[in-house]
Amino acid sequence: MADTQQVDEGTDARQAAKAERAAARLAKQIGGFSKAHGGAEGHVAYLGERGARIVLVGADGGWGDLVAPSYAIAEQAVAKSGITVHEAFDGEFAAKVTTGPYEWTRMAGIQIGGPKNR
Repeated sequence: MADTQQVDEGTDARQAAKAERAAARLAKQIGGFSKAHGGAEGHVAYLGERGARIVLVGADGGWGDLVAPSYAIAEQAVAKSGITVHEAFDGEFAAKVTTGPYEWTRMAGIQIGGPKNR
């Protein structure tokens, strides 16, 4: 029984270290985005078994997202990065997103008869 406990503790330690590395990697990417866009704010959205999406909005209106393997890792990453995290992607926060021609042609291209985005 003691051998099983040692194996479980070793596995738990490896999983915790792996999660820590994933959070640090994501935090570094968030920091890079923030630096490139004059600051950033974010929102963490649960994706089910797939993990969690970290939506980032820069001070200049640029936006992007990252996918974390779990909600806990996403929360850890945004905490490490030091950005402001919003509970919901709505209101003033959503209004900060700037869209350009690419996004508009993509949205219109989805509609029947809309321009193609090639």
